[in-house]
Amino acid sequence: MKKSFLLLTVLAFCTVFRLSAAGTLTRPEAIARVESCEAILQEFMADPATAIPASVLQKARALIIVNQFKAGFFLGVKDGYGAVMVKKPNGRWSLPVLVTAGELSLGLQFGGDAIETVMVVTDDNTPRIMFNQRFNVGVDAKAVAGPHVAEAERFNKDLLDTPVWVYTKKRGLFAGATVKTGWLQRDDKSNFTLYNTNYTMPELLYSDWVQPIPEVAFLVNYVQKIAP
Repeated sequence: MKKSFLLLTVLAFCTVFRLSAAGTLTRPEAIARVESCEAILQEFMADPATAIPASVLQKARALIIVNQFKAGFFLGVKDGYGAVMVKKPNGRWSLPVLVTAGELSLGLQFGGDAIETVMVVTDDNTPRIMFNQRFNVGVDAKAVAGPHVAEAERFNKDLLDTPVWVYTKKRGLFAGATVKTGWLQRDDKSNFTLYNTNYTMPELLYSDWVQPIPEVAFLVNYVQKIAP
């Protein structure tokens, strides 16, 4: 029994290592990640049950779209990726910048689950946390479940003052509930490949030195439309 438990533990840690040590993306893989994030946002907005209210999007200073897969067997792992966009002082939205996403949780867990999340960031400082460290959502910045269109009446001052509003398709969260959704980390290598540039996350988000490539233009224009 002890040998079996040890073997399972070793296999679980090997899985974590494999997920966290993945190599640099090819350009088609990087483009596919952006397109996946674009599809996630469109699906959220198309369904009244998950659509983000316009009044929330008006307050957005950044959007973070995350696609994760959760699998567990004695050791739960969330591994995935996302795209971050910020609203510049001139009102225009930035390029989507790729990040990695994950969470490690100990405990008896079985099965797997796909987790799609859209985070609405309401201040200018929170996205900058990723410049120098992993950003632990709900730890480094308070995060709450955001209200959907049908829950717009649940707005209150505490909710409005929260820097990160989290939208997910997992049921059981109510507007205003405090949440933790794992960590986000900059992925400069994938962005070098995607944009064919040596500019890093800060320059890609906040400067105009790199113009939108055709593969990301739709997402930029879509976000500009829903969160002008």
